[in-house]
Amino acid sequence: MSFYNHQMDLRRSLRALPRFATATLALLLCAATPAVRAQLTEVGDGGPGPVKAQHLTVELTSLSPQVAVGGQVQAGLVITIEEHWHVYWTNAGFSGEPPKIHWTLPQGITTGPLQFPPPSRLPLGPYMDYGYEDHVALPFTVTASPSLKPGKVHLDAHVNWLVCSSVCLPGKAHLGLDLDVAKGPLPAPAVVGTLGTAITSLPRPLRPDMSVDVIGGAKEVVFTLKTGGREAEAEIYPFDSGQISDTSDQTVEPLPDGIRVRVPRAHVSPESDQLTPLPATIHGLFKLTDTEAYDFTAKVVPGEVPTPTAGAKKGTDTTGATSVTLFGAIGLAFLGGLILNLMPCVFPVLFIKGMALVNSSTEERGRQRTHGLVYTLGIVASFWVVVAVLLVLRTTGKELGWGFQLQSPVFVAVLASFFFFLALSLAGQFELGLSLTSAGGGLAKKQGLTGSFFTGVLATVVATPCTGPLMGAAIGFALAQPAWLTFLVFTALALGLALPYLALTMQPQWTKILPRPGAWMEVFKQLTSVILFITAIWLTWVFGHLYANDGIDRIVALLACFLVLAIAGWVLGRWPAKWGSTIVAVLLILGGLIIPLRKPAVETLTWQPYTQANFDAARASGKPIFIDFTAAWCLSCQVNERAVLRSKDVESKLIDNHVQLLKADWTQYDPQITQELAAVGRSGVPTYVIYPGSKNSNADVLPELLTKDIVLKAIEKDSKTD
Repeated sequence: MSFYNHQMDLRRSLRALPRFATATLALLLCAATPAVRAQLTEVGDGGPGPVKAQHLTVELTSLSPQVAVGGQVQAGLVITIEEHWHVYWTNAGFSGEPPKIHWTLPQGITTGPLQFPPPSRLPLGPYMDYGYEDHVALPFTVTASPSLKPGKVHLDAHVNWLVCSSVCLPGKAHLGLDLDVAKGPLPAPAVVGTLGTAITSLPRPLRPDMSVDVIGGAKEVVFTLKTGGREAEAEIYPFDSGQISDTSDQTVEPLPDGIRVRVPRAHVSPESDQLTPLPATIHGLFKLTDTEAYDFTAKVVPGEVPTPTAGAKKGTDTTGATSVTLFGAIGLAFLGGLILNLMPCVFPVLFIKGMALVNSSTEERGRQRTHGLVYTLGIVASFWVVVAVLLVLRTTGKELGWGFQLQSPVFVAVLASFFFFLALSLAGQFELGLSLTSAGGGLAKKQGLTGSFFTGVLATVVATPCTGPLMGAAIGFALAQPAWLTFLVFTALALGLALPYLALTMQPQWTKILPRPGAWMEVFKQLTSVILFITAIWLTWVFGHLYANDGIDRIVALLACFLVLAIAGWVLGRWPAKWGSTIVAVLLILGGLIIPLRKPAVETLTWQPYTQANFDAARASGKPIFIDFTAAWCLSCQVNERAVLRSKDVESKLIDNHVQLLKADWTQYDPQITQELAAVGRSGVPTYVIYPGSKNSNADVLPELLTKDIVLKAIEKDSKTD
């Protein structure tokens, strides 16, 4: 009993240390105590088991006792655990280590890594582990080489684990797996039993219609999964420790098209108030049920997501919205709008309007005040329109907040293009004129009241990517209130945004503090263009993230739009103030915007990545194989893919003949792909190879430059059966 108490005390003290130190010291303790060294005795005689060890039983099993030559079979490590004890997931949480296998394999046999089903959160006092209770099966794949001869093989395994309750005990076992290697093809085995359940429960990649967004705030990290339907429950499991708080409750918010989970940020240590830095990306598991989980990797975007006042489950903290009073929210919104003028998005517009005010200093004072009031009206009216749209959409069940427009790829593409085009003008490529620029494109003549109104509209539009200090609490409060209170708070925000220019027009003598017009204005205007170029770059990055699967392609499309806009700017600069050049520029702008806004083509074919295992499996199927050796930097590859391989005729031919499709991506150096290229007599890309269905037939290497006729004839030839 004294040893047990000693272990309990040490276990509590270890909890104050990082996870890797905890596990290391636990193992050292066990090694240093004679009574514990016996626990490290390896059990098992090299057979499949089951083998009994302290507090658990382990065994190796497979879905089938046979594996085909050149084929694969699913096997697994099955662990049955005593009550109140647990083993660990790949990220153990606060402390622990996952099970591991060290193999001794016969020639021609390879095994894949252990795969881990979705874990559970296992609280232990104030701490949290990630792992499994009762039982778990950890699948892995056994692959037989095509050159392996039929017969019996033995896979020898040494298994290590850490099983924990109030104490942690390491264990190890000597197991083995016997398989019959037979000529294929073999019938597919039934996916049943504990191993079958684990295989069907393994985390899946996100479907094409799904996405995960991660927003990193000052105190929490917010994960949003879009599935297309309402989800009731979810948990987040990061694959790397220290990225979120393991011990805190996770707040779940069901959404009409998915689910959101809020998790407090991680601390440097349990005793410290200092938070760890936000990671650039998070690789994690979105667990919806015990049998449905999704593996994701997402970039962490800094920002805040307003907390709802109702509807959240488990550990919900709504004090951020409810602790703010109405007058406090109005004050915070007004100050936030005032500070918003200094944000990179808004400052260039305010600068342009301020310079226009300097140039019009000789204008009648009453008219200047009218300009200020109309500018303010433009901002307030624009905010009202945005809030009205936001409230209408929220009544339909959509969970939206400030800046919801930036969730629209169309809005982001148009806004980024506008910033880029305006930056070109400020940089000096062409001259729109101060009033034309501030009015947002020909909506008013110089010094006109219409120009002032639409400058206010423009200020609101460009403010949408920004959330200034003090705005978060005010907006969170406003969106949880009745509509009239929401409008009131956002009106205060609009008045704060309008105040600097309004104050200068109400008191024209204050313009004396501004520098006099001169050559410096042109230099400062060009410097201001840098801010807009940076904002356009950031919006381009946002645009790419709105597309989960082809973000890079969409970014390239938006950059192509920027190129067309630059040509339009050159036309305006080369032939200024000409109707012909204006019409050409407008047509170029409209044509440029079509490029990033067009819908991407639907992928009809499914290409598997080229690996030796995938190639061997395709060869064993007896069907023809088409291998596309390609690279992102290969222009000829892209032309061939778009003009020939994605044509309807070729796609139909590949589908009708059941051709197995493998893509060997050589964008980054891959020695296996390099060797395969050399094997077919090539040293670069593009290279296209068709293997007939007959295993003894030679591969056909197609020309580098493809035509539909070449590919169709090759498919027809190599799809014929002997």
